[in-house]
This record gives sequence, structure tokens and C-alpha cells, in this order.
Amino acid sequence: EYPLHRHVSGFTSSLRTSSAEAFLPTSVDLTNGLHRPHQKPAILRKISAAQQLSASEVITHLGQTVVLASGTLSVLLHCEAVGNPKPTISWAKNGEEVKYNDRMLLQPDDSLQILAPVEADVGFYACNASNALGSDSVSIAVTLAGKPLIKASRVSVINTKLPAVIVEIGSTVKTVQRVNVTISCQVAGVPEAEITWFKNKVKLASAHHLRDGLLLIANVSLSDQGLYTCKAANVHGEVTESSQLLVLEPPRPLPYLEDLTTVLSSAGTSTHSVLASPSGTKMTISPGSSALIGCAVDGHPTPNITWLYSGKPLNLQHHLLAAGRILQILNVSGALHGEFSCLAQNEAGSLTQKTSLAIQEYQWSVDKLMACSASCGPKGVQLPQLRCLLDGAEVNISHCKEKPKPALQPIACNRRDCPSRWMVTSWSPCTRSCGGGIQTRRVTCQRLTAKGSSVPASNEACAHVSKRPVDTQNCNRQPCVEWVASSWGQCNGPCIGPRLAVQHRQILCQTRDGTSVSSDQCSALPRPLSTQNCWTDICSVHWRVSLWTVCTATCGNYGFQSRRVDCVHLRTNKPVLERHCSWRPRPANWQRCNITPCENGTLLEGGEAVWCGGRKEGRTICQKCRIGPC
Repeated sequence: EYPLHRHVSGFTSSLRTSSAEAFLPTSVDLTNGLHRPHQKPAILRKISAAQQLSASEVITHLGQTVVLASGTLSVLLHCEAVGNPKPTISWAKNGEEVKYNDRMLLQPDDSLQILAPVEADVGFYACNASNALGSDSVSIAVTLAGKPLIKASRVSVINTKLPAVIVEIGSTVKTVQRVNVTISCQVAGVPEAEITWFKNKVKLASAHHLRDGLLLIANVSLSDQGLYTCKAANVHGEVTESSQLLVLEPPRPLPYLEDLTTVLSSAGTSTHSVLASPSGTKMTISPGSSALIGCAVDGHPTPNITWLYSGKPLNLQHHLLAAGRILQILNVSGALHGEFSCLAQNEAGSLTQKTSLAIQEYQWSVDKLMACSASCGPKGVQLPQLRCLLDGAEVNISHCKEKPKPALQPIACNRRDCPSRWMVTSWSPCTRSCGGGIQTRRVTCQRLTAKGSSVPASNEACAHVSKRPVDTQNCNRQPCVEWVASSWGQCNGPCIGPRLAVQHRQILCQTRDGTSVSSDQCSALPRPLSTQNCWTDICSVHWRVSLWTVCTATCGNYGFQSRRVDCVHLRTNKPVLERHCSWRPRPANWQRCNITPCENGTLLEGGEAVWCGGRKEGRTICQKCRIGPC
């Protein structure tokens, strides 16, 4: 059941590979019926020299190369594997699972048979054996007429931690610096193909080559980036496959951000800036101002930057500048007490830099007192001075309007006897209202005590402090004036009603000696009327109208009539000027009339019948129709 095979590894010289060795048991004791230990799968390799198998029916084991000829009708690929539990066998072509059909058959012994092979069947066929302990895989190449064949992979490998990476040609490799990268180029062909390596289409020196189709790129740096191509050639032709090597640099912090300086220079004076750092920075800022937070990072490829607030995506009003490297926060409020962070990520890794904002809060302060309300006596008090402070500096009091004001308690001050001083009463009324008068007041020397009482003192005690105030002064020295009215004029002004007109008189401002002065000096006095209504026979008038004249047409649209309208005196019945009747609306002196359609009739004009007012009406004839019926 378990034939013994010698320990082998790898493919023949016509199929270069770097697959791991398969560990097979050295002996199996079947006679004693001993229980076999658990074992991971191992595929049995049968190694033979490079050969061309071109019979019509080809039967071969793994580790050989099959060259299809025009007469090949069938290819049977054997795959034998040992292991405990028994391995499961599957087949793949060029890295993709084989889809079985009426030409591609899976035999009961897990062999793969290809009937009537064609050019599309050319490729690397891999037998994969797996159980719960692991897996093993071995490939066999099927070529056409011996032309070289390269086993290629289309995977993308990203390495950020391992010190060495091995990939198959055709893969895309993304790795950090200072890593050893090995690219494997497995080639099949009869006769054996020669391998040549290129970087960006330039042939590489042999110093880069290793045996068995491996290319080693040691201690990778940014200069090693590029497209690496493996070319396999023999007498039947050549084939190439390429791998792209991309060198990654994980995000790393920078000590400065030039874009931040540029943006800050164009911002206002109320804008503050800070650079986030891995250890965290802090910026103190006043409410209502703006903040610029920079995320200075470098990496390859350029890292994507995500801004967070308290570890969560931003949900506050903000702007992202300089491709997301600068976070702008407008009108900072006192509620922003969390931590801002920028997460820089690329395929090589990530970096988080942090900063926090310390918001300076507006506060009421009562640490200063206002000046005492009195220098002596019983009523001196001091009130605390209410100030709005920001970081110890006084600002406009409106910034603190949303905060509750502290209670202000007055403090007694300067409660002591006052020095003697002159006390005066109010001035008496002036003895005259105009033309010059006199008013007086009482002047005494007194001393106010701390208890609030007033004690008389000698005039000499106050004279040492200040000069005695006067007790008499002149008053109302302006001249005495009055309004003077002339006699009323004649009642012959414009008529404003029946027998009603207006008459006028002159009003002057004069002194008592008859001198005329400006009206402004009499402005405090009630001014007499300068006009009044009066009765006069001149305004005893009315509009007189005559009868309407006969209408100019009996029908149609052009008839009108008129009448005479005169302003006449009621008593004499004689016409007067129309302005005397202007206080009443003037009656109309003409109007349109007989605006009705004319009756149908016929007239002959140049031998043509015309219907006046009917369906066919000539313009010239209709003008004549105004005179009378048609």
C-alpha cells in the first residue's frame, strides 16, 4: 500500500524551482500491524533527465516536462502522495483551479488526463495534496514543441515585517526597505532554456543572479524600485514574464510643515497654529478664534490622512487644507476639550500624531474696587469693579455676557468728618422776567460729620479752604419783547366757499420801545394768527350751465354735444372770473352722445354697394354717415 521511494526534492533541470523538500517516512512496518503515526502530506517525486515525451499517449509523473507534438492524443499526469490522514488531491493550472470537462478528466487515482491537447493546454500543472496537518505541491510543465515556458503568479505581495521575501515572477511586490527580495523564475523547455534578467528593460549583470532561476535583490532601497523581467530562450523561441517591485516607506513624522506656514501667513491675527506629534502637543487658544493643526508626515507611497476628534471621525465644522495635511477649525468654542489626532496610513504602516487644545475661558473678576463715592461724610461706598478676563487680561465685557454675574456687595469708605466748606442754598426767583433783575441765595460755612449731621462753623474756617461764593447775581437781562399785529387787510383773498374768503395781517416781534427784533426772540411767546376767514359778497358765486346742444350724430361712434359753463355772481347774475368759483369742481362743457349702432342700409359709390354699420362697411362712406341716417 505504501511503496518506498527515495528522499527527493525539487524538479528536473528542465523545471527550476525552489519548493520545500517533502519529508517521507524511511520505513513502514506493515507485518507487525503497528499504528502509523500522523503525517503531513508528501508528494512522491520521480526525477529523470530532461526529455521530450511525444508519443500519442503520454504517461508521466511529476518532476518531468511534457512536450506536446502534433500526434499527441492524450497526456496522463500522475500524482502520488502519502500522509496520515490520507491527503486530498487537487489540480491547478498556472495558479488557477482546473475546471474539469469532457477533455480535462480527473481519474479515480487522482491522475489528471488531458484528451486531444491543444495550445491552450500549455502551462504549469500543479498537484496539491493537503490534510489537517499541512499541504504539499509539485508542478509539471506541459509545453508545445519545446518552446520555453515560465511559471508565473499574478498575486500581490505586501511585506512590512519579514526580513526576506520570496515570490514567483509575475507577482507585484511591495516591501519596506532593508529587506532581501528573491524573485523565482521557474522555466520549462526542451532543450533547456537560458535565463536572462532585466531591470526596466536594461540587462542585469550576472552578479545579481543566483542558481536555479532565482534573482536576489539584497537590502532593498528606493533605488531598487522598478520592473524586473525574466527572459527564457532556447532554439524554439523565447518568453518573458515581469514583476513590479515597489519600495514602501511607512509614515514618519517631519519636524516642520511648509504648507502650514503659508496658510498661517494669509490668515488673520486671530488664527493660531500647532503641529501634531506622536507624543502629543498642546495649544492654548481663546474662544472665537481659529486654529490650524498640521500633520507633518512623509512616506512612500504618500500616506492618506484621516483626522479624528477624541478617537472618532470629525463631526464639527472644519476645513481640510493642503491635501488634508492641515485641519482648520473656525470659531473655536469652549466645548472643544478633546484630543485631535491625524492618522497617516499607507501600505507600509500607519502613524498617529496628536494635539490637544486648551480653551481659555472668559471669567468675571471682582478683584478691583471702584473709586469711593465720597471723600468724607457718612455715605461713602465702594463697589467691586466687574471685569471680564481672558487668561488674566481684561477684554470687552460682552465676552462674559453668557456667564452669570457675581453678586456685588458695596463697601463703606471714607466715613470721616469733612473739612469745613461753604454751603449754599438754591437761587431765589429773579425779580424781573426781562430787562434785568436780581436773585439771591444764602451762603454759610458748615462742617459735615461722619454721622451725617451738619455743624455750623466760622466763616474764617471756610475762607482758608476756598473763596466765599457770591450770594447775589443779575438775571433775565434779555430785553422785554412782544408780538405786535397790524390791522386786518381787505377781505378779497381767494374764495374758499360761498361768500367765504381769506384776509391777512402782519405780525412783528418788537421791544417795548417799538424796536423790531428777530422773531426768534419772541419764540417763547404765543404768536398771534396772521390769516383768518372772512365774509365777502365777491365770493357769492356759482357755476351756471346752459342746455346741451343737439348731438352731432344720431348713431355711430363719433357723436358729441357741448354746453356753455360760466362762473356768475348770485346777485347780479353776471359772469365773473372763473377763479372765484374754483372752490367747487367745474362742470363738463362737452360730452359724447348717441353711441349706438346705426341701422343697416345701402349706398352706391362707384357702382359698389356699401353697408354702413353692417358686415361690409367702407371707411370713406362711414364718415358721411355721421351726418344722418344712411
